[in-house]
Amino acid sequence: MNFIIKNFKWIMLVFGALTFTMFYGLIAPQAALESVFGASFNGTLETIVVRSWSALVGLMGAALIYGAYSEKDRIFSTSIVAFSKVVFVSLMLLHGQEFMGTAGIAIIMDCIFIILAVFYLIAMVMIQKNSLIEDSN
Repeated sequence: MNFIIKNFKWIMLVFGALTFTMFYGLIAPQAALESVFGASFNGTLETIVVRSWSALVGLMGAALIYGAYSEKDRIFSTSIVAFSKVVFVSLMLLHGQEFMGTAGIAIIMDCIFIILAVFYLIAMVMIQKNSLIEDSN
């Protein structure tokens, strides 16, 4: 756990940078959809939805990068992004089996981040509890 705590800033930066790259879907929504899901679309509504999704995913990357540099906001940004990734992975596992071949890498990376985030958050809770116990003595 100490390794994760000491290196979590770098974990956040790496996963943040990878997640931030989804902003390219604002410019090239068709390419973003094909690279992640191996699917294509046609129509205005689909373009809007994919661009919006790309922006939201990119913002999660920005939140990780911000949290990496702002220690006071690290727990909050980690929690929000981890929850977002849990929702994505859950939806893919429940409803997106047909896209697993192409989206598998994104799912695996998101699962790795989720696991690291859970370990980090548990470690931080333990540290805070120990700090409160020491302060009360």
